[in-house]
Amino acid sequence: MKTVGIIGLGLLGTALADRLLSRGWFVTGFDVDADRRDHLIESGGVAVNVLSEIASFDFILLSLPTSQVVAEVVSLLKPELRSGQTIVDTTTGNPDDVESIAAELAELKIDYLDATVGGSSQQARAGEAVIMCGGSEDAVARCSQLFDDLAVRTFYLGPTGNGSRMKLAVNLVLGLNRAVLAEGLSFAERLGLDPAITLEVLKSGPAWSRAMDTKGEKMLQSDFSPQARLAQHLKDVRVILEAGKGSHAKLPLSQVHLTLLSELVESGHGDGDNSAIIAAFRDA
Repeated sequence: MKTVGIIGLGLLGTALADRLLSRGWFVTGFDVDADRRDHLIESGGVAVNVLSEIASFDFILLSLPTSQVVAEVVSLLKPELRSGQTIVDTTTGNPDDVESIAAELAELKIDYLDATVGGSSQQARAGEAVIMCGGSEDAVARCSQLFDDLAVRTFYLGPTGNGSRMKLAVNLVLGLNRAVLAEGLSFAERLGLDPAITLEVLKSGPAWSRAMDTKGEKMLQSDFSPQARLAQHLKDVRVILEAGKGSHAKLPLSQVHLTLLSELVESGHGDGDNSAIIAAFRDA
C-alpha cells in the first residue's frame, strides 16, 4: 500500500497531495489552516488536526514556507519519530539549514532528503515538475516510487543540501526569465505594439523561454490568481543572495530583482502570482 504523510498544504503541498491521490496513494495531511485540511478531505485524502499524528508514517513529505519552519516542525516531531523513517523535504530552503536538520535527524537514524520541486503548483499537480534531490542514495532509492509518481524526472545531486542549492539556481534563472518577459511585454506595448502578437513572436523565436508558456497569458490578462505567490519568490531571492554572499558569487541581476519584488510586495502584490511582476513595469 502506498501511504504518505504530508505536512504543509499550501499551494505546492496541496498540488503534491492531489497528484499522489491521483496516482493511488493514501495521503494523510496536516496544516495549521483548517480550510486547507478540508480541501484535502474533499480531494479524497485524510486530514488530521494534530501535527504529531503524521509522525508514524514511513514517508513524511514536508512542504513548508522556510527552513526555519521546517526546523520547528522537525523539533516538534522528534519525540514521536523512529529510526528507519524517511523525511522528504520539498521546501525551498537555506542549504546550510538543510544540512543542520539532516545531521540532527541522522543521529536518530532517520533519513532526510532535500527534494526540491522545479515547477509551479499547476505543473506539480499535472506531474510535469522535476525533483532535485540531495541525500543518501539508499534513501533516494527507497523513494523511487514516490518520486516517479510525483514528477516527470528526478535528478539525484549528491549530499543533502544540494537539492536546495540546485533549486536556488533554478529559481534565480526562472525568476529573471519572468522579469525579462514582463519588461519586454511592457516595452513592446509602450512602443505601440500589440502585446498578444508580441508574445506570439517571442514564443516563436530565439527569445523563447518556458516562462512565456506558463506566465505570458497571465501577464497579458492581468490574471494574478496564484500558482506560486510573488511574496514567496521574494523570500527565495533573499535566500539566493544570502547563499551568493557566502560563496562570493556576483549576483547583480538578482539585486535588481530583489528591489522590484520588494516594491511589489509593499504595494500589495505579494499574495498574487509571480506573473504580477509585470505590474512593476506597467505602474512605471
